[in-house]
Amino acid sequence: MTDLPQPQPPTQPLLKPLTEPMLEPIPTVGSTLGLMDVDAVEEALSRSRASVYRYANTDLNQLNLPYSAKHLNPEIRSHHTDPLLFHPSEVARFAKEVLKIKQVVIEVQNRAPDPTQDLLREILSELQGIHQTLRDRSEF
Repeated sequence: MTDLPQPQPPTQPLLKPLTEPMLEPIPTVGSTLGLMDVDAVEEALSRSRASVYRYANTDLNQLNLPYSAKHLNPEIRSHHTDPLLFHPSEVARFAKEVLKIKQVVIEVQNRAPDPTQDLLREILSELQGIHQTLRDRSEF
């Protein structure tokens, strides 16, 4: 058996129009880090909240619509009450292709380490030590 690889610090994509300051996706409760909520898309596109909802590929009668190149496609939701979340690449695609914003850049930056990640790294290290000890004992 081989040793488990060390976890890499997670990266968080950022949407940044070249003419605007860098905008960071705002994670919401229960969201996957790196996805943008409606407020973050509103800021990134410099559009009103109502415009973002008009752009979004949503329908009251159907939960997850098929992909549409003319709309801003949200991530898949499991219930109508789940917040709309958008992947930064989808927001960049929409800005370029539909809104005709010429220069949109997606950058990936490392997140600042947090106590949870540090604790998980320590647990992983301890588990790897236990695994190695058990493997050494089973060889005898």
